[in-house]
Amino acid sequence: MSLYEEGHTIAGWTGVAVATVGSAVAGAGVCASSAPTLVGGLVLVAVSALVTWALHLTGWGKPPGIRPRSQWSMRVRDEQARYGHPGCLGCRMAGRGRTAVAVVPQGVRVEPLPVPAAD
Repeated sequence: MSLYEEGHTIAGWTGVAVATVGSAVAGAGVCASSAPTLVGGLVLVAVSALVTWALHLTGWGKPPGIRPRSQWSMRVRDEQARYGHPGCLGCRMAGRGRTAVAVVPQGVRVEPLPVPAAD
């Protein structure tokens, strides 16, 4: 089994399934020359992106890269999702993983904030 497991998540598979149904509906709309069916299919494709994003933010999507063996299964939820994944556009769009930049006068000592430990 690969160390990376790219896309093998509940969020990934659900998004692909919804997008596949949307593409089939849009294709049927093209074949039938039906504008409402075509638009409905395209709306389903857009909804698939939102469903995937929502599942990713709730921990059912995992970040790219090497993960420990305990995180390989699709049935394992990513507990770090609530803090945001580094370099993840979806997490940044949700406001997760951002760090505040403060201007501190020279000579003032600043203590870093504690970061929650991973279980």
